[in-house]
Amino acid sequence: MTRPVPFVLLMLLVAFSPLAIDIFLPAVPEMASALGAPLPQVQAIVAVFLLAMGLGQLLAGPLADRYGRRPLALTGIALYLAGSLLAAWANLIEVLWLARLLQGFGACAVVVAAMSGVRDSYGPERAGPIYSYLNGVICVVPALAPLLGGVLAELWDWRATFYFMAAYALFAGVLVAWRLPETRPADTRSDGALVSWARYQPVLVNPVFQYHTGFIMLAMAVIIGYVSIAPVQLMVEMAQSPMAFSLWFGTNAAINIAAAFAAPSIVARIGKRAGLKLAVVLCLIAALSLLGLSHIAHPLAFMGPVFIASIGFCFVFAVSGGSALAPFGERAGTASALMGLFQMTGASLLVGLVNLMPLPSVASLAVLMVLPMVWLGLARLNRTGHQQVMAAMMPVSDNAPAN
Repeated sequence: MTRPVPFVLLMLLVAFSPLAIDIFLPAVPEMASALGAPLPQVQAIVAVFLLAMGLGQLLAGPLADRYGRRPLALTGIALYLAGSLLAAWANLIEVLWLARLLQGFGACAVVVAAMSGVRDSYGPERAGPIYSYLNGVICVVPALAPLLGGVLAELWDWRATFYFMAAYALFAGVLVAWRLPETRPADTRSDGALVSWARYQPVLVNPVFQYHTGFIMLAMAVIIGYVSIAPVQLMVEMAQSPMAFSLWFGTNAAINIAAAFAAPSIVARIGKRAGLKLAVVLCLIAALSLLGLSHIAHPLAFMGPVFIASIGFCFVFAVSGGSALAPFGERAGTASALMGLFQMTGASLLVGLVNLMPLPSVASLAVLMVLPMVWLGLARLNRTGHQQVMAAMMPVSDNAPAN
């Protein structure tokens, strides 16, 4: 049996992605001015990063299963380091986009290695709580990164935020090279072409994977929608300073941290099915509150409903993060990658489609918050698949039929 991945290394690995999304947000106006680019083109670097991170999963998962988690993590860190330095040296928006592609592919490899390592190290039952705890750790980054980014931009300029990402990659790379064990199980299926339908098909047709990955994708869509409109909503529409924006952003992250660490114990008491229903109800309440308070020009009218939705998707990650991968011990890398593909690229495309609707940005975010309720209803229409999902979420000692 291989050594489990130390939790501190998992913390370092999962922080790559949120760091790349959040640290430069307070400096976005300065970046647009320095590069002579329209503000929407600079804001697009979040979407470019998420697109690369999502599409890269199709290759990263099979690579993790064939060559191992450790080589993939080290390669991803190297790509992330190169992208960070290229972004810090960029003088054209096109170069910055290229740098973000490199960062996205690198973060993708790192996250797949980390999530596969969780499934390898802790098994299907313990993986759910571990994913929730890691989500709490991930939420520390949005709490601190904008504050740090604002300080770096104030003391130096926006390039300092990317130099910090490069320094973080170098630090984490040294620790990973020193301490990260290889956890790939001996029975991992890694034969055949790296990218093929035969490799993905057993995962994609599994109703348990479909059900839980759908919830994860919708939760991530709410996060992306919020991150996309929050700077404009708070700093432009409500005239909040960059520091005030960072504080509101950090408050939401602090609520995420508390909810992410509380969710596993609550789910253990009320059960997985009740945990998901609670998440859906919280997101619905958040959507209705956001619409009802949209006429009030106060940050709390926007952030209050976001706080409620954030608690909701913490329960989604506590239940669905481990449950989606539970059936795939022999191909955990591929399953983790496909889950990441839907979580990142699927959620990004969904946000883009909703934004095409002729709705104000706040109303679009409310639509995203309602979608978990829609998904729950659609899942119940597939009776055979729904019964399999409900059976998979039953405690081992519970032999009652699923309703």
